[in-house]
Formats: sequence, C-alpha cells, structure tokens
Amino acid sequence: MLRVPDGDDRPRLTCPDCGYVAYENPRIVVGAICVWDGRFLLCQRAIEPRKGFWTPPSGFLEMNESTEEGAIREVWEEARAEVELDGLLALYSIPAIGQVHLIYRAHLKHPGFEAGPESLDVRLFAWDDIPWDDLAFPNARWSLEHWRQMQDEPLASLMGVPEEWRHRLGREPAPSSPSAPKGAT
Repeated sequence: MLRVPDGDDRPRLTCPDCGYVAYENPRIVVGAICVWDGRFLLCQRAIEPRKGFWTPPSGFLEMNESTEEGAIREVWEEARAEVELDGLLALYSIPAIGQVHLIYRAHLKHPGFEAGPESLDVRLFAWDDIPWDDLAFPNARWSLEHWRQMQDEPLASLMGVPEEWRHRLGREPAPSSPSAPKGAT
C-alpha cells in the first residue's frame, strides 16, 4: 500500500499488516575512462540495452564493494583490462532514471585487453576515431568529453573504504585490480 509513513514526507510502499517500508533508492553506476598511449578503451556491448553500441566500461555497483572496487571490476568484466584509477573524473546525478554515476579517470597498466562476456569487441580509439554516433548512452559522451576538458587538471583524491570501517568490516584494502584468471591476456 502506498502511504506516507510517520516521520516521513513522501508516499512509500508500506505493508499494511506489519508497517514495513520498502524504500526505493537510486542505483549507483560506476565506470572508468581508461587510456593507453593517448587512446581510449571502449567496449562494444554484447547485451541489451543498446547491444552493439560502444561505451567506456561501466555498470552497476555491487553490494559490499567500494565505488573504486566497482569501477575496477567493471573494467575487468567488460574488457579484461587491468587499470589504475587516477581520481574521480565526474559524478552525474540522473534523477529521471534513478541513477547516480561515478566515473573515474584511469590508465591501463599494460596494453593487454580482450572482450569479456558482456562485450562483443574492445578497442583503443584515438580521440578523432571514437565512434561518436554509435555511443550507447549519453553518459559515454559526457564522460569522454569531460576527460578531455580535465585531462591535465587535478582530480578528487581517492579515499576508498575508510580504514576504521575496513577494520569493522574485517576487510583488507582492495588490490588495484582483480587477479586475472589463468589464461587471460
């Protein structure tokens, strides 16, 4: 049942029997603009929405991972590339679709990459060769153009999971990239 719970100011889905409130919160998307030798890593999507179109590696943040860990994971899942994050490039708030996007500036640790299961193809593009008309989503263009505007500017420093929370959660600091599976290039 949709009602305004006590102490709230907007209608929420609420169980009429027990009073449980089902809060709907925005989804967090994380990704990275990854560069090697002045060229940009883009993935051709193998899944809907926008199958066949190009995008920087990005996707939804998973539970129990930091935004930095999520961005590194998405690069690995989609492009089998190992990266080091250089800083937070952009934060886009998109209330119309209930999403918040955190896009990092990153550089490839080496030029090895290949299509992961969510990609048909992965390539490095020079700026003038980026398939601008075939980008999957508006945030792909926004973040690439923002990278160009900010390429020589300092970015926000990466804080990750605060040390006191790592201790509370029983977590060690995350490595900069997940370990490559055997046989991966």
